[in-house]
Amino acid sequence: MVSVALYVPWNNKRGCWSKHNLGSVFFRLIESVKLASNERGTCTVCASGLACKVEPYRAWLSSERAYGLGPVTATASRIEPDACMQILGVAHLVVSLGIMLAADKFLKKAFVAAGIKFPSALFGMFCVFSVLVVFDTFAPPLAKAFMNFFEPATMFIKRWLPVFYVPTLVVFPLAITEIPAASAFKIFAITLGGWFATLTVAGYSVLAVRNLVNTELIPDTEPVSKPSPFSTSEIWSWTAILVASFGVAYFNPTALGTTAKTCLPFLLAANVLGYMVGSGLPAGVKKVLHPVISCALSADLAAAAYGYLSGSGFDAVLGDYLTKAASNPGAGDILMGFLGSVIISFAFSIFKQRKLVKRHAAEIFTSVAIGATFSLYSTAIIGRLVGLEPSLTISMLPRCITLALALSIVSFFEGVNSSVTAVVVVLTGLLGANFVLAAMEKIGLNDPISRGIATAASAQGLGTAALSAKEPEALPFCAISYSFTGIFGSLICSVPAVRQSLIFIAG
Repeated sequence: MVSVALYVPWNNKRGCWSKHNLGSVFFRLIESVKLASNERGTCTVCASGLACKVEPYRAWLSSERAYGLGPVTATASRIEPDACMQILGVAHLVVSLGIMLAADKFLKKAFVAAGIKFPSALFGMFCVFSVLVVFDTFAPPLAKAFMNFFEPATMFIKRWLPVFYVPTLVVFPLAITEIPAASAFKIFAITLGGWFATLTVAGYSVLAVRNLVNTELIPDTEPVSKPSPFSTSEIWSWTAILVASFGVAYFNPTALGTTAKTCLPFLLAANVLGYMVGSGLPAGVKKVLHPVISCALSADLAAAAYGYLSGSGFDAVLGDYLTKAASNPGAGDILMGFLGSVIISFAFSIFKQRKLVKRHAAEIFTSVAIGATFSLYSTAIIGRLVGLEPSLTISMLPRCITLALALSIVSFFEGVNSSVTAVVVVLTGLLGANFVLAAMEKIGLNDPISRGIATAASAQGLGTAALSAKEPEALPFCAISYSFTGIFGSLICSVPAVRQSLIFIAG
């Protein structure tokens, strides 16, 4: 038997994990893991060295299977992880994700205490990215080790990202009762027209800059892992949680102390099950019933069923779903607690694409700046022209920005409706997911760079997913635009003069 720690790779040719370099001083996180020094514990590449006996864990940990994202890679196809490796992988995930969540919570408290009106998670993202750049400049293996350590957390976030956006959609029925029908129609019209206008402006901005700089497009070779379909065992496990916790809440509404805490397990399970089932639907059905929508609807159905059977009422259950009280959290509060870590995780995706960002900086930053600015100000102008209530217009401003940052942006303003923001952002994404390919053909956007940047700048993550499924060559530019559009929008909205100008225009 041999005790090992979580070491960093230092010999790329041999693919081994060695304690002779940075591993002895960096991330000695998981100590005294016992692996038998037999054939299974020997490095499959070089078959030498005690440290190489952790090759099975390294291969499994680097695979998607370790985090429920798919089958093991070809490199690790010979290796069946035992219980020890699985425990090690789960521990790695818990620690890496826990650090990100703790950092987000610490920054949020610090910014509130200091009275700083700026997304704290965005500051955290800049800090992480700066650390990676410094490491990469002076000690590249350290940057790689840093990336590897947080890989489980970033892959977990990637798999469950849409679920974190759902809570404000779930409680939308509470907000829509206060919105007149005429205003709802205006919101839809602005969202539809604004999506197409932003797509056009961002796309042609890219084309204009590309005609000036003439930078050659080099295909991206960076492998991109995609989440695999959810397994039957996962679905049945969450179904069991839903049924059991629903029963507990029905017979004892305060079994866990409060109604919100008691309803939390079955409402959370309803969200997860809705997303799992929605993700497995045929492509044609997803155009009508997107996984994000099925995720929200499933929680609403569970809330309606419990409200009816318990006699508490639908509205009361939705109030328990999203309490916005740290001492009495609901299922929605738990999910929204991950939004800050989502923003921090942008640092890792941007760092991975840093060479592409540097090569096409002119096209990316110009189009992102123009697209985000146009989206914000055009929404304010059109809202004023059609007579939409100023509070609703302000709530719509970040319609083309990922929800994690859109909610931070509207928090800069007073009297906004965050549920309207969430619905508009998701509706914009759904419009892009369903119609972006046809729209770009109509307006003549044929270049992969312009198609990728314009799609993400106008329809965030949902549009990105739809385009990349059919045009993988556009995915890197989608990912970059998706991140930078939200970042730029947050930066300019944090400027008081910009906020005041938007408020003035909106009326």
